[in-house]
Amino acid sequence: MSTSDQQTCGKGLAENSVLPAKLGALISVMAGNLEVHRKALDLSDENSRSENDVYEKLLRDLRQTAAQLSVTASEMAGYRDLPMGRHDQKAMTHPRVGDAFQKFAQHKRELLELLVQTEERDHKLLEAMGVNQQ
Repeated sequence: MSTSDQQTCGKGLAENSVLPAKLGALISVMAGNLEVHRKALDLSDENSRSENDVYEKLLRDLRQTAAQLSVTASEMAGYRDLPMGRHDQKAMTHPRVGDAFQKFAQHKRELLELLVQTEERDHKLLEAMGVNQQ
């Protein structure tokens, strides 16, 4: 294996940068969805004004989160050529390292399951709205 093919921590960061990038994009689109919904509120109604206030706060929070995830993803991708540092093999094989990665993989599986579950609901809502789905 040539050094350009060798897996490094920098390459791992770059490869995993897609996760915060996709999450940031999803959260940004979620904010856009709330923004469009917000425009349908009748602000002469007290409950609608309350809902509007909630959406205003959530939009600010979601946009800030999406922006930070995008920055983090770009930063991670930029570390592709980070020189490989020396690692303590005993520390790398400690059970906490495997446990941490196992938790990471489990949370990704749970996210995948959530996306699959909500996709069917979203599909039904889009059908009810008369939206042509691709």
